[in-house]
Amino acid sequence: MVLIADWKKSTFDPRKELEIDKIFRLAVKHKCSDIHLQVGRPPIFRIRGGLRELEMSPLGESQMIELTFPMMDQRNLDIFHTNGGADFSKVVTAENEPWRFRVNLLTQLGKVGMVARKIERSIPPFEKLFLPPCMVEHCRYDQGMVLLAGVTGSGKSTTIASMLDWINRNMNKHILTIEDPIEFIYTSDKCLINQREIGQDVVDFHIAMKHAVREDPDIMLVGEMRDRETFETAIHAAETGHLVFGTIHAPGAPGTLSRILDLFPFDMHKAIRASISMNMKCIVGQKLLKTIVDVPSRVPIVEIMSFNPTVRKLVMEEMDEKLWAAIRIGKTEGMQLFNDSLYDFVNREFISREAAFEISPNVEELKMRLKGIEVKGAAIL
Repeated sequence: MVLIADWKKSTFDPRKELEIDKIFRLAVKHKCSDIHLQVGRPPIFRIRGGLRELEMSPLGESQMIELTFPMMDQRNLDIFHTNGGADFSKVVTAENEPWRFRVNLLTQLGKVGMVARKIERSIPPFEKLFLPPCMVEHCRYDQGMVLLAGVTGSGKSTTIASMLDWINRNMNKHILTIEDPIEFIYTSDKCLINQREIGQDVVDFHIAMKHAVREDPDIMLVGEMRDRETFETAIHAAETGHLVFGTIHAPGAPGTLSRILDLFPFDMHKAIRASISMNMKCIVGQKLLKTIVDVPSRVPIVEIMSFNPTVRKLVMEEMDEKLWAAIRIGKTEGMQLFNDSLYDFVNREFISREAAFEISPNVEELKMRLKGIEVKGAAIL
């Protein structure tokens, strides 16, 4: 019987072929987006948005440890044992090509589990992701912050990668990414690109950002806004003349404000609102929805809130409930609500009406629009 504790003093040769690599290769072969390993069940793949069990025997506790622990170096082993989980990247050769996976090793009910997401080898352009054309405009800022909001698996990282790749192909800038772990690997075109992975290239996010101000970046990717320190450091970088991209777990564009404020004590909210109002350029909320066509298999349902004078005023004056009306009125400036995106994909026959109604934040409004009845926005001020 192999126990978790037995691995604390173990050492592994990263060059050695691992048994778990067979599962990763199978995931590539079947165009799987995510791998799930759980004790008591066979491996599970997410394919075209649905979960499918492999025709294998259920994994035992000792087998799970033997499969997953050799992927970790000593640093990640220590993090796993201290925190009950670890995030890291893994590269496996499949179909004669290197493929990257973002791995989360976790414990649940006292047992080890794993979720791994496949990172596509090429970064798709906006048109192949079926993103709104106006997303290009949010790549052109000289400074400020652009946030991608959504739940896990909503495509935030892919959208940001597409934005940075557009900058790389069209502008002469220095792009610095600080990631935990690195997901997409960028190939320099017109831009100079440096990518730093927490733990591998620098000890932690705080030190990485301290170094960043001495590394002359024009554009920074800071990954996920997980806590107060990360957001404060990132917004400071935006204040000092950099264009900062990041992601945050939030339900949508307007809802991101409350998610950010929740990171801070109440007596700081006024100052944080002022900082957001001055430095935020755009918040993009995103969800992924399965299609009813073969290509694409999923499409991004996108909500876009640009920080025009009206939005800035509403944020400053704590009138967040009116932001949805401001987005509707700002349609000519490239803003849109989730319902606008759903309406477009239903009309293009990419998604079903039933699927659209299921995730719509305002089902009745969407039904009226599909019947040809436009809903006028409420007055803002």
